[in-house]
Order: sequence, then structure tokens, then C-alpha cells
Amino acid sequence: MFATIKQIFKPTNKDLRNRLLFTLGILFIFKIGTVIRIPGTENLTDNLGFLELINAMGGGALKQFSIFALGVMPYITASIIIELLSMDIIPYLSELNKQGYTGRQKKNQITRYIGIILAFAQGIAFSFAFLGSGTSVMEYLRVATIMTAGTAFLLWLGDQITQKGIGNGISLIIMAGILASIPTMFIDAFSELVKFTSAQSIFLGMISFLVFVAIYLLIVIGIIFVQEAERRLPIQYANRTTSSYGGQQTYMPLRLNSGGVIPVIFASSVIAIPATIAQFVKNDSFTLFVNKYLNYNTIPGFTLYILLILFFAYFYVFLQINPEQLSEDLQKNGGYIPGIKPGKETCKYIKQVLSRITVVGAIFLAVIAGLPIIFTNLSKLPSSITIGGTGLLIVVGVALETYKQLESSLVSRSYKKTNYHRKSRNA
Repeated sequence: MFATIKQIFKPTNKDLRNRLLFTLGILFIFKIGTVIRIPGTENLTDNLGFLELINAMGGGALKQFSIFALGVMPYITASIIIELLSMDIIPYLSELNKQGYTGRQKKNQITRYIGIILAFAQGIAFSFAFLGSGTSVMEYLRVATIMTAGTAFLLWLGDQITQKGIGNGISLIIMAGILASIPTMFIDAFSELVKFTSAQSIFLGMISFLVFVAIYLLIVIGIIFVQEAERRLPIQYANRTTSSYGGQQTYMPLRLNSGGVIPVIFASSVIAIPATIAQFVKNDSFTLFVNKYLNYNTIPGFTLYILLILFFAYFYVFLQINPEQLSEDLQKNGGYIPGIKPGKETCKYIKQVLSRITVVGAIFLAVIAGLPIIFTNLSKLPSSITIGGTGLLIVVGVALETYKQLESSLVSRSYKKTNYHRKSRNA
């Protein structure tokens, strides 16, 4: 990693360095926007409950009711909806998947339009929920429009990063929002654990804080390990030998956590629906039912949350990876898994392997998502101090992908320079 950073700052990689600085500049603009409050509104100082995930992804923008309060979550929601509808539910979207780059561009445009519509709908909902019933209709529309414009501006900033910077812009904005709250969390943890009342309390507090940091780092290492883990199925092609490819074996990689963080977002959204309805209905009995059985901090609510994560982990992975399609593609290209008959047997084998590794991936997601809830309820620390969580999973995933892209770019440059020097010598 340090070698990669060192290469970026070489004089020959000036354009890559400029891309990195451009990305950091855009993220700085995003951070400034998270503290610019919508005129005429107050900070939401109370506990946000099920909206904490949106607040975390937006760098605390929702709690401050800033112009970026919605963040890019409407776009993420729209992306999930479009991906689900593309699974042979809407033929037009399925056809776009087969049209290559042009299809992806059209699909992305549709996703953005739906994202903006969802942003305005969410803006209206948040305006009603947090401004109160005594506000005028024009005030609701004004606040919703500002929040929608903030989301649209963030999508534009994300595009600028993708085109002129490094990495996926939308993902980096989400990561930046989550990272912004981590230093404050460690400061709060230090303040809560280390009490300067006596030498003994200082010593014990420092030990507790170091243990907290060590556990946090171990969780990060565990996430990296699971995110990078994959099951490689060996593939052999008819009329080809491994010797013809320099002795290299061809594999079909199946990730341990193929669904990423999407199952957790699905589960959070399902849990959030009754809580959202309760805020608008204002029915005491319904609100009591939601707080008692559908709240993360209750045993029934927590159990339901974990079960939903496990369910959506299976549901989304098998939507994303189609064993029948993989089997057909292998057979068309003359490929097969050694010891497994092509066709139905291969499809059955891929399903079995995918089911087994998804069990591990789903349990991993459930543990990471459930850790902060358990930690908050068992410890005496404030809810702002957590370990694990969806946010950490997103940060690690995006950081790994960005680093791989950066490393790939450096390797590509090195390869081009080597070929150029070889051609020069041959000439």
C-alpha cells in the first residue's frame, strides 16, 4: 500500500496525483455542504432511530437538517429498485442489460430520474415529520425542493469524481460521509472511558480505550478478510490445455459476500416502513406496537432484523448470480467444471456451492449489522459510540475497490512504459 502511495507522488504520475487531489477537493465541498443548514429549520438533536443509517451515510447531514440531508440514499434506493426490476420483471430493463455500454447509460439515466423523484417524496415526508403540522404547504414544498436540489448536486459531484477523479464518485461520497463521524466517535469514546479523577481511573480508562480501539481494528481486519474471500471453481475448456496459457488455471470466482451491504439496506428499509407510518398516523396503540416489537433495541425487533438480513442475503445473491445462466455460458464456450457434467449437473453444483458460501456471508453480515445494537445495549456508552455496523462495512468495501482501481492504473502505466521502451530498443 505504501509503495502505491509513493508511486502516485512520482513526477511521472502528475496527472494521477491531480486526479487524487481533485477527488479530495470534491469531498471537501461535500463536507462543507453537510453543515449548511436549510434556512428556517432547526437541528434535529433528538435520536433519529431508524434514520441513523441515512444520517451516518450523509456525514451527520440529516441530524443538522442541512442542504445535503437526504444524501445520495434516494439514488441508492432507485438503483436497487431498477436492479430488481431488471431481473426479467420489466422486459425493457432486461433488454438494456444486453445492450452493453449504451444500455448501461440509458439505465443509469432512468435510475437518476427515479432517484430525484424519490428524493422529492422523501423531502416532503421529512418536512412533515420534522417541521410539525403547523407549517404551511409552501414551507413544506420549499424545504423538500432544497433537499432534492442537494441530492441532485451530490449526484453531479459524484459524476465529476467518476470522470475526473479516482474511484466511483457516489460510493466515495457515501464513504466520506461515514468517515467524517469516526474521529468524533473516538474522541467521545476517550472522553467517556478515561476519567481524570485519579491515577487508577486514568490507567483503567486508558486500558479500556486501547481495548476498544483494538476490537475496532480487529473488526476492520475481519471485514477485509471476508470481503476479499472467494470460492474459486476450477474451469477447464475443451481443446485447451493449461500449458497453452503458461500453466495458469482458469477459475470461476464466487465471493463469500456477493451481496455486499445491500441485504442490510433492504432489511433496514423493511424495518423502517412501520416506524415511518407510525410518525404520520400518530396512533398511540400502533406506535406502542412498533416500539415494542419492531424496534432494533427490543429482542423481537432485533431478531426480526437479523432474520431479514439472512433472508435478503440469499434473495439478493441468487438474483444477482444466476447459476443457470452461468452453466449455459460455460457450455456455450466449451467450458466445464472438472468432475461435473455440463448442463443441469453444473447448474446444481454451482447452486450448492453458492448456497454454502452464502450461509457464511449472510451470518457475517448479520453479525456486523447486529454488533453496534448489542454493544449499545450492553455497554453504558452513548449510542454515538459503536463498533462494527453497516457504515464500517461500506467504508472498507469502497476503500478496497478504490485502492484496487488506483493500483490497476499504476500497473497499467508501468506496463505501457515497459512496452514503449521495448519497442524503442527494437527500432
